[in-house]
Amino acid sequence: MNKANAQRPTPRLENYIHSAELDAIIDVSRREDLGQHGRDVTTELMGADRCDGRALLTTRQEGILCGAALWQRIARAYHPDITIEYRSHDGDRIQKGTVVAAYAGSLDAILRMERVALNFTCHLSGVATLTRLYVDAVAGTRARITDTRKTLPGLRGLQKYAVACGGGLNHRIGLYDAVLVKDNHIAHLKPQELPHALSDMAHKARSLNPPPAFIEVEVDHLEQLRAVLTTPIDIVLLDNMSPDALQRAVQLRNTLAPGVLLEASGGVTLQTVRDIALTGVDRIAIGALTHSAPSLDLGLDTLGSPPGSVPGKCSP
Repeated sequence: MNKANAQRPTPRLENYIHSAELDAIIDVSRREDLGQHGRDVTTELMGADRCDGRALLTTRQEGILCGAALWQRIARAYHPDITIEYRSHDGDRIQKGTVVAAYAGSLDAILRMERVALNFTCHLSGVATLTRLYVDAVAGTRARITDTRKTLPGLRGLQKYAVACGGGLNHRIGLYDAVLVKDNHIAHLKPQELPHALSDMAHKARSLNPPPAFIEVEVDHLEQLRAVLTTPIDIVLLDNMSPDALQRAVQLRNTLAPGVLLEASGGVTLQTVRDIALTGVDRIAIGALTHSAPSLDLGLDTLGSPPGSVPGKCSP
C-alpha cells in the first residue's frame, strides 16, 4: 500500500449496508444472471462445470479500488469452497495491470460469478475513482467533496461506501436522518415569514428522538441567505451560485454566523470545482459522483487448475 493509501482509513462496509440486505442484492444479481433454472449453459456445454481452476482479477485502468469487501460474499453465493487471495483492498490506488485478487476453486462457480463480481467492482471502483479526482482537485482548500441522494435504487449504501473509499464525505443517507429544507418546502412562505418558520422547525427537529444529523437549508440568492443565517441551523446549501456570489456568501456568513457551514451545489464539474473551492465554502455537493461515474475497467481471467491439483483434471 502506498503512502496515499495509508493516509485514508478504509470505511467499514457494515456501516453502510446491513448484511442481510447485501446478501439479498447479491442473490438478486445471481438469479438475474442464471435464470429460473440456475444454469450457465455455455459453461455446461464446454465441460468447465466439472473442473477446478484459478482466475486473476486484474485492473485495466488506473483508479481507486472499491468492491473488495463484497468479493467473499459473492463467491459464497456460488460455491462455499472458492478461495480468494486479496492483493489490494478498498480505497487503494491501483495501477493498470495490477492483480488485485486471485481466485481458486470450482471453475464452474468462478465462471458463473465472474460477471456479477465484475459488475459490482467496476461500478463501485468507478464511483471511488471519480470521487478521488474531485477530492484531489480541491486539495489545499477547506472544501470537502460530498455526495447526494442521486443514487441507483437499492444501491445507495454501496455507492455511498464507494464515495467514502474515494475520500469523499457522505451527505444524508435518506429523508430520515437529516433535515434539508429546499425551495419546494418554503415556496408557500412569504420572505418575511421564513426566519420564524425555520427557527420553529429547527426547535422541533432537535426535540426528535433521535435528532437529525444536521439541519440544512437551501437558498438561491444572497438576500435569502442573509435571512437564513439569523436562524439556528447547521448548513446552508448555496444552489447554482457563481464563484463571485459564493465568495460574497462566505463573507456574509463570516460576519453574521461564522459557525454555519456553507455547501455549494449545482452543475459542478472537474473543470470548475477548484474555483468553487477557492471561494471559501466548506462543502461541495456533487450528484455526478454516483449518477454519472464511468465504470473502472477490470477483468477476470482464468488460468487453469490450482496448485496441488492435477493440471487439466476434471471430474468425469
